[in-house]
Amino acid sequence: MSKIILNILLLLFLLLFSTCSNKNEEISEPKINILDEDNSYWAIAYSGYRKGQNPQEKIYPTQDQIKEDLEIIEQNWNLIRTYGADQHAYDILQVIKNEKLNIKVMLGIWLDGEPEYIEDNKNQIAYGTELANEYKDIVIAINVGNESQVHWSDHKVPSQNLVSYIKEVQSKVNVPVTTADTWDYWTNLEKSQDVINAVDFLAVHIYPMWGGVDIDNAFNSKSEVYNKIVSTIPNKKIIISEAGWASYTVGELHAPKAGSEEKQMIYYDQLKKWADENKITVFWFEAFDEP
Repeated sequence: MSKIILNILLLLFLLLFSTCSNKNEEISEPKINILDEDNSYWAIAYSGYRKGQNPQEKIYPTQDQIKEDLEIIEQNWNLIRTYGADQHAYDILQVIKNEKLNIKVMLGIWLDGEPEYIEDNKNQIAYGTELANEYKDIVIAINVGNESQVHWSDHKVPSQNLVSYIKEVQSKVNVPVTTADTWDYWTNLEKSQDVINAVDFLAVHIYPMWGGVDIDNAFNSKSEVYNKIVSTIPNKKIIISEAGWASYTVGELHAPKAGSEEKQMIYYDQLKKWADENKITVFWFEAFDEP
């Protein structure tokens, strides 16, 4: 009788050990590093809305339209950035899966201004983490919030709430998590330090032309800004999550007559060469003009 009891106890111990071992393996599984992905240094922002479509009205691009877009993108890029956790994001991921496209995704979770949109933001967090886990072979990073901290943002989220969202997402997924914002926000440590501590890597927007710089000095200006970020925040990996040059401009928020297709091509070539040579992920903004 005692031998039977001992055998039962031994079996229970082995089952318990096996369960604990599996849990430890799940927790310790390393996160994918977006900076180490092959062919991911030159990436692109993608949102597929066409004339008459609008996320606020829940009128989304069809999967056929997305397929058309992504087959064009795949010819030159293997990493895209999206912006919201919604039907459009689901359709993008589903098309990539169904068509077996060689495209990975930095999945966006959109945050609107709080407190007005706090419930919408919670829904974005919930659906974004669900998508990331459902399409874990495609989603290699998550971006929580876009320009929600910079002083001129029209959809500001309290920094403590943003940190809470980031940590919540990190606890539910196994990919690196960040938030995207402008370089001047990130380098203002009095404002950004808590967020810096929370993210797995920095996602920075750099647009020389919006600082009044024309194409002759654009690349040098970008390099100065990037070097300032690196020197100010030396212990975080950095990607440029938005960069680009307008093909047409109106108004005075930039260098006079800065926008042109010729200048855009010059900056595109300069930035791509720099990204490839320095192995720094850069998302060009954007794949297609939206209405």
